[in-house]
Amino acid sequence: MGEAIVNRIGAGRFKGYSAGSQPKGTVNPYALQLLESLKYDTSFARSKSWDEFSRPGAPEMNFVFTVCDSTANESCPIWPGHPMTALWAVPDPAKADGTEAEQHLAFAEAYRMLNNRIAVFTNLPMESLDNLALQQHLDEIGRDEPKPN
Repeated sequence: MGEAIVNRIGAGRFKGYSAGSQPKGTVNPYALQLLESLKYDTSFARSKSWDEFSRPGAPEMNFVFTVCDSTANESCPIWPGHPMTALWAVPDPAKADGTEAEQHLAFAEAYRMLNNRIAVFTNLPMESLDNLALQQHLDEIGRDEPKPN
């Protein structure tokens, strides 16, 4: 979902990629249904390992955001180009139990959190922030429940 949101909100200013430490091999159908209901093109969506982005020839990242709580204690790859990183923990909606409606709600809540955080991120005045100030903003976005501007 993060990849779709960055690429929509970033409108060419940012190019988003999404990957996981332990990809399941398929994109979760609840994520696809939610994105499609919000008029996202999901033809790009595929299950990817983050290892794909740490290999030679991979796109160089300027920013890497870890979004699932479960990856907080994992060792991340060494990213080419040494991008800025931040933890923007979001409860993993794929682990939600309950009825189908409750599972859809978990994905909607994860989408809302990601959308809000990405909106704040994409509206930061990148050109006027030094690296320290930018890193502080990235960390703050992950700690708070930001409201889009």
